[in-house]
Amino acid sequence: MPAYQRILLKLSGEALMGDDAFGINHGTIVRMVEEVAEVTRLGVQVAVVIGGGNIFRGVAGGSVGMDRATADYMGMLATVMNSLALADTMEKAGLVARVMSAIAIEQVVEPYVRPKALQYLEEGKVVIFAAGTGNPFFTTDTAAALRGAEIGAQIVLKATKVDGVYTADPKKDPSATRYASITFDEAMGKNLQVMDATAFALCRDQKLPIKVFSIFKPGALRNVVLGGDEGTLVHV
Repeated sequence: MPAYQRILLKLSGEALMGDDAFGINHGTIVRMVEEVAEVTRLGVQVAVVIGGGNIFRGVAGGSVGMDRATADYMGMLATVMNSLALADTMEKAGLVARVMSAIAIEQVVEPYVRPKALQYLEEGKVVIFAAGTGNPFFTTDTAAALRGAEIGAQIVLKATKVDGVYTADPKKDPSATRYASITFDEAMGKNLQVMDATAFALCRDQKLPIKVFSIFKPGALRNVVLGGDEGTLVHV
């Protein structure tokens, strides 16, 4: 039995690059979608927020000296592109996906409307939230926390390149150990960079737990959903 009935999965744009310098690696996105499909087959309702770093990184040099709000809007549009790619890959894998954007681009994707998103989730569709919060100065981490709270997700799953939160950088410190679980206050006290401060505070205030795990580890997402010892749980 799944430990969670409704989850918010936060994917970084960089995760889609695989070993490429930027863009979307086909093999990587297909493998990620297979992980999501496995979870939906367990009857879990899945919503996704994806970043745009893999696309925006390619134009980041041109954004130097640019107005911050303008650069942020460019980043939001990059997340729309990633969301469309993710939805297309999901459809090819037999899933039904809907992209909902915080910025109105009706010819391309439908706007984010909370009751509609909840309806899609109840129907077993995967909902992909694009364009962050629709506001500059907020990250896609914050979008994940916000949408997770709005849809009543039981947990925010932050998919990263490492398999949890460590006492120190495991690449630099071989003696670093992984936390199986840690409270929000402990994570803040130790200055562990789980999410950006705004997203972290929102999850803490809403008592919305965060699980940090590696999306590159096969079967990890399924193990998390089933309540296995995977990654790090950040809780109240």
